[in-house]
Amino acid sequence: MPIEWVLLLCLVVAVAVFAFIRLAQFRAKVLANTAVKRQERHIRALAEGALAVSPEEYFAMRERSFGDPGTPLYEEDQDFRGVYVLFNEDKNKYYVGQGVRVLSRINNHFSGRGNGDVYADYKYGDMFTIRIIPLAGSGADSLNQLERETIEYFDAFAGGYNKTRGNTD
Repeated sequence: MPIEWVLLLCLVVAVAVFAFIRLAQFRAKVLANTAVKRQERHIRALAEGALAVSPEEYFAMRERSFGDPGTPLYEEDQDFRGVYVLFNEDKNKYYVGQGVRVLSRINNHFSGRGNGDVYADYKYGDMFTIRIIPLAGSGADSLNQLERETIEYFDAFAGGYNKTRGNTD
């Protein structure tokens, strides 16, 4: 077989291998984008399906539902594991956090024992909305996973109050 044919055959094989690799990379990228879009739709549905209240409404509900101020009965039998989204309507910024006792954790942010930037903005009059996503029924394997996905969805790390992308398992 002449050398020209051998070189041509090698070139054809190389082009075929290159095309196969590029096709595999493209398919992997499409599958990854599909998974990300599915995850974003899921987080959006969870967050939009959650009750949205102001901090004042939250405090009023807490007092009506769980007893007198200073007697946090909800901490003993009504609190639950979940993720919360604090949205500053004036600055269009988000903070996403998690809690084994999520109701207590939310309370901390609006009483000066949570994220200092959130508290400062609240104290100086910015309007906030609170949303809670319970871990149960979310489809997430852990609070850390749900928090990371929610931080990413709301861009709370790069464009919000969060100082990290969330905890790792």
